[in-house]
Amino acid sequence: MNNNNQIIRFDWAMKRLLRNKANFSVLEGLLTTLLGEKIFIQKLLESESNQEDEFDKYNRVDMLAENSKGELVLIEVQNNNEYAYFQRMLFGTSKLVTEYINRGESYDKVRKVYSVNIVYFSLGHGTDFVYHGKTEFRGIHQGDILELTPFQKQTFKVDTVSQLYPEYYILKVNGFNQVAKSPLEEWIYYLNTGEIPSSATAPGLEEARERLKLDSMTKDELAAYYRHLDNIVILRDNIYTEREEGRAEGLEEGLNKGKEEGAREANLNNARNLKKLGVAIEIISQATGLSKEEIEKL
Repeated sequence: MNNNNQIIRFDWAMKRLLRNKANFSVLEGLLTTLLGEKIFIQKLLESESNQEDEFDKYNRVDMLAENSKGELVLIEVQNNNEYAYFQRMLFGTSKLVTEYINRGESYDKVRKVYSVNIVYFSLGHGTDFVYHGKTEFRGIHQGDILELTPFQKQTFKVDTVSQLYPEYYILKVNGFNQVAKSPLEEWIYYLNTGEIPSSATAPGLEEARERLKLDSMTKDELAAYYRHLDNIVILRDNIYTEREEGRAEGLEEGLNKGKEEGAREANLNNARNLKKLGVAIEIISQATGLSKEEIEKL
């Protein structure tokens, strides 16, 4: 098999290769493309990605970086379906806000946090494949956006209140199944397929193409990588099976419920007709299974 043009999956690269300072340009390219401004990673910080239990190895990986402006960027790749993932995002950013300020420090020392979430499952309900969330304060009477004073803008070096708060990005890469026409779409295509077209020009992808080649791995690294891919396939098959079984159970439950409701409605109609004919309530109850109280209310 010719591996010359094959690129390592991004989650594996995050765990094994992108922590090397020499490869920061790949992450910088992704963040620059996503955030719309030039991002330089100053250093990597400690995060939950040190966890190495067997499930965590292929289920998810995260990385915490500090950029040249002192802002924190949490990047997380999640392979497994997690129904409370929105709350998990909130917990992650809240934890960073409190961990990276010392007790007694002024609140102006609170760090800006970006939460970048690359998910390989159907999170929420929506038609787009990239979502951005930020905090704004809108007047409930006038509908205006609360703004910073000139002094606050100068002091905090930002233009809007939302820039002081954590911002969230969700990349639902499995939902992207089209030709990439923009730098961000080129990144989404790579995250989804593990491939980088020769025509791609997005920041960081050229570096990824050169530094994340499959043929740069040793034999042992390659074997571990293929086990990782196998685990991903098994995980997704399990998710698909659970979803389909859930649909089947839901359909069966719905059919049974529909039958029960239909039978009850038929008994109610029969009881009404028998009652109009003057049949005794006791007999109607025996014939339809309805209680005397139910029949009397008809």
